[in-house]
Amino acid sequence: ISLAHAHGEGHGEGHGQRARTERRGMAQQQQLVRAMAAASRSLVAGWWRGASCNATRSLSSSSSSSSSSSGEVRLGGGNGEVNLYVPSESGAGPAVARLELDRPAKRNAIGRALLSDLELRTRELAALCAEDPARVRCLVVHASEPKEGAAAVFCAGADLKERKSMSEEEALAFVTRLRDAFLAIQRLPVPTVAAVSGLALGGGFELAMACDLRVGCDKAVVGLPETRLAIIPGAGGTQRLPRLVGVARAKDLIFTGRRVAGKDALDMGLLDRYCGGGDGGEGAGPMRTTALAAAMALAEEIGRGGPLALQLAKEAIESGAGLERMEEALAVEDACYRRILPTKDRLEALAAFAEKMTPDF
Repeated sequence: ISLAHAHGEGHGEGHGQRARTERRGMAQQQQLVRAMAAASRSLVAGWWRGASCNATRSLSSSSSSSSSSSGEVRLGGGNGEVNLYVPSESGAGPAVARLELDRPAKRNAIGRALLSDLELRTRELAALCAEDPARVRCLVVHASEPKEGAAAVFCAGADLKERKSMSEEEALAFVTRLRDAFLAIQRLPVPTVAAVSGLALGGGFELAMACDLRVGCDKAVVGLPETRLAIIPGAGGTQRLPRLVGVARAKDLIFTGRRVAGKDALDMGLLDRYCGGGDGGEGAGPMRTTALAAAMALAEEIGRGGPLALQLAKEAIESGAGLERMEEALAVEDACYRRILPTKDRLEALAAFAEKMTPDF
């Protein structure tokens, strides 16, 4: 039995849930689904409390952390160029984590230090998602707040000054690590949203494409300009872009290296949602905030779904999308559906629906 499956049967011991259970116990005629939910809760409550403690100890051993007033915990350690904010264990805020690129002086260009931080943060988040599925239900990847008057940037791509000092062997090793890092983000079990606040070029756009969804504003500019530098996209661009917009359009964008901005990026399928210019303010700050706010709103909407349902929906889509025969793809869906059926999440949702209440996952 998978760890995620086991958590599905056991998590969600909140105060509201216990209150509803007490009310159900007072009723003369309990529906079968309510009785099943109560029995499942009593059997696994002790196990879940122990698993939650293990998750906390695991994160504490890998990095330092600090709490904020917004219900988030910032994980410390690393080089300080990628920050990971996760929901606190109290569950006071939304179940959304944030991965923040924080190298504004270099337009979040990806060098060795930033890549190492990205690898570290992705591993930490993957571990937390496995140990505590209810705590993080969606991830937003975004840039830190730029300095006043600076151009809006999500990620300008590779650090070409650093790349210039690399030997061929070092450059190849770096690109291989970068490709693997983006694949690890794509394989995170929770839905991921990129808040494209400005320039997202080369590796920056490849990072955004590794996310499940992309939200941008009118300052968003995306592109793969590598052929202008006599190379090709090497961190997934030649493979993810055709899957987004089709082979012919991907060839157009890669062969020409042209950039696509704002609403045009939405129309071409390079962005999934577009928030315009927001309040119309000048400079990068208001635009970035608008893109991030829209991405966070989308993530919070996603996070209202059942934790395991979100993970298995993503798995079913990812695993079945590349299969040619519909029968094979439907078999993937069937396997995922069978895994969600015995979970406590499903029983809680049915019980809450019957009582016209919000489910407590």
